[in-house]
Amino acid sequence: MHNRTARRLSGLVLSVLVGFAVTAFVSAPAKATVPAPPTGWTLTWSDDFTGAAGTAPSSSNWFYDTGPGSNFGTGEIETMTNSTSNVYQDGSGHLVIKAIHTGTNPTSGWTSGRIESQLDTFGAPAGGEVMMQSSIQQPNLTTSNGMGYWPAFWMLGNGMRNGGTWPSAGEIDILEDVNSQSDVYGTLHCGVDPGGPCNETSGIGSGARACSGCQTAYHTYAVQIDRSVSPEQIRWYLDGNNYFTVNANQVDATTWANAVDHPFFIIYDLALGGGFPNGVCGCTTPTTATASGGAMNIDYVAVYNKAAGGGGGGGGTNIAQGKTATSSSNENSSLGPANAVDGNMSTRWSSGFSDPQWIDIDLGQSYNITHVTLYWEAAYGKAYQIQTSQDNTNWTTIYSTTTGDGGTDDLSVTGTGRYIRMYGTARGTQYGYSLYEFQVQGTPGGGSGGGTLLSQGHTAVASSLENSSFPASNAVDGNTGTRWSSAFSDPQWIYVDLGATHTISQVVLQWEAAYGKAFQIQTSNDASSWTTIYSTTTGSGGTQTLNVSGSGRYVRMYGTARGTQYGYSLWEFQVYGS
Repeated sequence: MHNRTARRLSGLVLSVLVGFAVTAFVSAPAKATVPAPPTGWTLTWSDDFTGAAGTAPSSSNWFYDTGPGSNFGTGEIETMTNSTSNVYQDGSGHLVIKAIHTGTNPTSGWTSGRIESQLDTFGAPAGGEVMMQSSIQQPNLTTSNGMGYWPAFWMLGNGMRNGGTWPSAGEIDILEDVNSQSDVYGTLHCGVDPGGPCNETSGIGSGARACSGCQTAYHTYAVQIDRSVSPEQIRWYLDGNNYFTVNANQVDATTWANAVDHPFFIIYDLALGGGFPNGVCGCTTPTTATASGGAMNIDYVAVYNKAAGGGGGGGGTNIAQGKTATSSSNENSSLGPANAVDGNMSTRWSSGFSDPQWIDIDLGQSYNITHVTLYWEAAYGKAYQIQTSQDNTNWTTIYSTTTGDGGTDDLSVTGTGRYIRMYGTARGTQYGYSLYEFQVQGTPGGGSGGGTLLSQGHTAVASSLENSSFPASNAVDGNTGTRWSSAFSDPQWIYVDLGATHTISQVVLQWEAAYGKAFQIQTSNDASSWTTIYSTTTGSGGTQTLNVSGSGRYVRMYGTARGTQYGYSLWEFQVYGS
């Protein structure tokens, strides 16, 4: 991304929201309601822009920043107005900020809009979290007729209203795009200008991230400031996916505290021209082809808070920190695997420059794993799997991608195991795989009773198949992205041939949505005469970890009552023992 010129508040004219009439409004799509707060969060403030068509947004919530763009220190060339020709509610639950051009000179004669929240109290308390989220459609233009457009949803530290200076008081850009590229940029501005710990005027940024369809439809943009974890974090999200993270220890403690550990106010604006769009295209914008009337449409904005002690950081305590880590290779002796579990974002593990490579963490006991966070250095994995194991030999894949793009991968997963690894099959660069931190969250459980996974890769047989895409072998392949599924009737069964008689201590059933309400676990030495070692009539699906006692060469799940109208379907059928 080209160096971004910061948006300063010097020379602003702040106007109350009294708008002028506008002649016509286009019809708008149906709106979304403000989402209910996620579990553990509360809704602090919101606006869903339900005013009448052609009216200004609520003066209780917003005020205008008016005046020439040259006041903002960014090189933008529009004049911000308080006219409802430029900023208005559409009568269908949306706020519209529209840029209008008059005259023949493409770099003059533009008007647009910029508004700030009246409140400047949106922040994370010590030990807590805050999330700012908005549903926005970027201007519906292209790189042909949208050159120079610069929509933004961003925040400034409230110190900027009390004599503070930019960038030390903090700026967090939640959404920016330029030249109608269908991208999103997330950035933190902090420290001093120019240069300093935050590389101003560029800031610490994500660079351009693809935002497919963001010009033609509403998408959700959010940022979370998380003071419940150490180091503290700012996380950027597009449609609920975390695409960029900045950690407090990337800068000194004073710089971070001055920029982040305080309340903020929210700003929307639609700028034209300036250092950012010009720098990206290497040209002067707007151009003669730039269309008048492009608009940023906003469905809602909401602020949510989570109090101290409410959890956070994606999934709870990092159970990997300080545990034993091993790897397939190391670039050199100073970049060993222990660096990825030491809780220090300035140290890293780096592998040899070849594929495949892996890093493996011994958690010390079995866990039900719910979350994995990978903090990549510049050398990232493009294709990799997250895998778990009870014995460090037989592995189950609980996440897989072939489109990794580095940065921070914040992954919600479901799996069990004492061991967890990142298994990389395709590097994203010419170098190796390099992780600042490999964090894991979960709760004790799902253990194999000290036994060995016996079933994986063995022959499996089933009473029926839903179709040929769901064979019995899928339930013992170690991949939670494949499954066996039976016909839609009772009874149904699946058994695995362990190859020899074993003592059986545990069975783990990872059900798809079609689960067994009533079923037995049975063993046999001949696949003909069966002994029941577990039985239930109250199965509830999900992952069932069953401690059992029995022996046999064959182990089967014998289902007598389905939990749904469909069949029986298992992602994995795991048998442990000795």
